[in-house]
Amino acid sequence: MNPKVSLLPLISSALLLAACGGGGGGASPPPAQTMGTLGVSLTDAPACGFDAVNVTVSKVRVHQSAAAGENDSGWTDLTLPAGRKINLLSLTNGVMESLGQTSLTAGTYSQVRLVLDPNTGNGMANSVLPTGGSETALDTPSAVQSGIKMNANFTVEAGQRYDLVLDFDACKSIVTKGNGRYALKPVVKVIPTAMNGISGALETAALADGVTISAQQGGNVIASTVPTSTGDFALTRLPVGNYDVVVTSNTHAAYVVGGVPVTSTSAMVPISTLQAPLKLTALSAMGSIQGVAQLTPASSTESALLSAKQAITGGPTVTIRYAGADLASGAYTIGKLPLAAPQYSAYSATQPLVFAAAGTVPGTAKYQVDATATGYAAKSIPAVDLSLANATGVNFTLTP
Repeated sequence: MNPKVSLLPLISSALLLAACGGGGGGASPPPAQTMGTLGVSLTDAPACGFDAVNVTVSKVRVHQSAAAGENDSGWTDLTLPAGRKINLLSLTNGVMESLGQTSLTAGTYSQVRLVLDPNTGNGMANSVLPTGGSETALDTPSAVQSGIKMNANFTVEAGQRYDLVLDFDACKSIVTKGNGRYALKPVVKVIPTAMNGISGALETAALADGVTISAQQGGNVIASTVPTSTGDFALTRLPVGNYDVVVTSNTHAAYVVGGVPVTSTSAMVPISTLQAPLKLTALSAMGSIQGVAQLTPASSTESALLSAKQAITGGPTVTIRYAGADLASGAYTIGKLPLAAPQYSAYSATQPLVFAAAGTVPGTAKYQVDATATGYAAKSIPAVDLSLANATGVNFTLTP
């Protein structure tokens, strides 16, 4: 098996590989009838501007209380025999990597922590590989010391198996620190195990154009992926609901499919197929938005997330692009923003879908920019105009 795995699979691996490492202080294991089985897998979304995001996992900890501190009793520690360096970006389009299974006392669990090996000396246990750059160390102080904390709510039944899937969003989890350094600010969620969601295919002529596909609700990105070498893609394990699918690339207008209904927890909803793939035909010049998003008071662990949005006339509001602010300076750049109007089609079970240029608010070549950060009040600038030039000085100050 490829040693590269995501944080979530690592959890599974740790759980599976180290059932012996309990937090019960060496007591005898409970009788068999009080035990269940936990399987853990990892999946991932693509990262913006990186060819690899590597982490080395040493231990997974599981607790029944979401409020338990790292030194509290009641933890079950699942220790890997040796740290495993995993490329989180190796898992997209619904691919999961199983880390195995382990026996676990039956009950409801509310917290999982993933503990990473530290970078020591010139070693790079945790690192990123920027596109066109070289491997660079990834700072993970809190993850190394106390573990990456993930709140969850899953029940392991006696004599039954429960499968836990962790979804790591590398694009939102890597922040710059200035001076060419990077830090991990993990964004991880627990998702359903059954394969469901939205599928499709893109014409192969567009595969070299930096395509990203996302499923959104209310302008918020719920899941994202990139097409495979054959053009197909899958936005998987989505909660039941309606989604807007947004396709962005380096040289084309954004393509938006509105109101795709996900009604099943075990079936995929196609918006295109390999036989009738989505074709990107509307070219567009691109613009960018730059500025500084400061947090007041300053934070050593949080940074702002900037989203460039447009509201389609008679349709949804969608995020076209987003980017994180530098952890130290607050500087950000949202690039590759189309100046042409989005191509829009409401979802239909009859395909191929027919797209047409859509009116937008605040307007073609104009974007609403939202700034958010955990623990701070969100702010928005309603109409940043890119029609004449790239926008600079689009600044925010976020306060609690």
